Amino acid sequence: MDTQPVKVSDEMQLRSGQKEFEEAIIASLDMKVWDMEIDLTSVYDRIGSEVLNAVRQEESAIKTIRNEILPQLKKDRPELPFAGIQKFSVEQIEKAHRGLLFNGGVTAVDATRVTHDTLPVTITQIGVCLVSYNGNFGSYAHRLFRRDLQLRGEDMLSEVMQLLEARKKRGAQGIEEEDMGRFSILAQRGLMAYAERAILMEEAQSSWRMGHGNPFAYELFVNFWASKKEVTARTLGLLSNIVDHQRFVYIPSTTSSRHLITLGNALEPLEFVLIDTAKQALLKIIESGNAREPMRGMQLDFAEKYGDQVVVGLFRCSTMSPPYLFYAHRNQVHTAALISIADGLLQEHRGFPMLIDLADQLCYSTFHPETFFASIRQAYADAGQPFRFLGERETRNR
Repeated sequence: MDTQPVKVSDEMQLRSGQKEFEEAIIASLDMKVWDMEIDLTSVYDRIGSEVLNAVRQEESAIKTIRNEILPQLKKDRPELPFAGIQKFSVEQIEKAHRGLLFNGGVTAVDATRVTHDTLPVTITQIGVCLVSYNGNFGSYAHRLFRRDLQLRGEDMLSEVMQLLEARKKRGAQGIEEEDMGRFSILAQRGLMAYAERAILMEEAQSSWRMGHGNPFAYELFVNFWASKKEVTARTLGLLSNIVDHQRFVYIPSTTSSRHLITLGNALEPLEFVLIDTAKQALLKIIESGNAREPMRGMQLDFAEKYGDQVVVGLFRCSTMSPPYLFYAHRNQVHTAALISIADGLLQEHRGFPMLIDLADQLCYSTFHPETFFASIRQAYADAGQPFRFLGERETRNR
């Protein structure tokens, strides 16, 4: 979405937030400005003052967005269905509760991933859970095992040298983000994203499907998922099935597009507004993924066919809750937004769909990290090495 910047006079120009923050960092290099003794009263006063000032400035911006920018969206994107701000009535929310949510007409999915990293073996567990309000649920798990050392016994010195070279390229034990340029982590995240979507489409019995995040997850278009033709074909086939099903809604917990959340804060309770289709964002993901041919061509063909069928919008449930992005099929966007708001109202302070939270809680209790870690620690104890290969953080007394 492109919008023209609001012009202000020179006197009203604000310093860049980034520049201001950098100057604060530089000033903080002088230890004399640090508090040697903590005066909680002054700390609380400063925090209160800063928050109050920030909130008031946000509210001033929100009024301008509400009166000037949001109405412009309808003129800028008339091709979008339900262009402009749309508001649901309490009666529509009640019908959604009774006719779509509480009768099991919507199934939500969420997943969790946990990794236990040691020198001998790295074990990753991925768990996926489905849940609906009529009591139907399901749990699915898969585990990946990675070993650097696979001795054949033919040339021990050569094999150990290869092992050292392989481990030289890996990051610190237990710090997965540095592992081999993030390749294996993105592959794991891609598998989790794929499993979420596949299980939701293949196992859910309801007409409506609710997912967590972006339906076109970044991890499904990069690295491992964009380097093999068979994997790319299966992934795009699954995503095509989701879009063709039409009765879906995906809601991310957060987004890097802070400007969109700023726009969403100008919505009033029970309102939603459509911003754009998913096509341009999807093309950016494909561009950053740097897939080779023919995988890149397959991805671009998918974006051309399906990108404009999925629309991106914002909704807000209550005066207390923040706005959230949502993704839906353009033919079903009105019902998708209604489901999102009706479900979010069940926890008014958060405004986030409770069905996704239930799936998250089911995942956490079913695939609790400590249960997973305890089973691995027991396995090492059974192997006669209860502590030798565990990381320092894991054996630290707290």
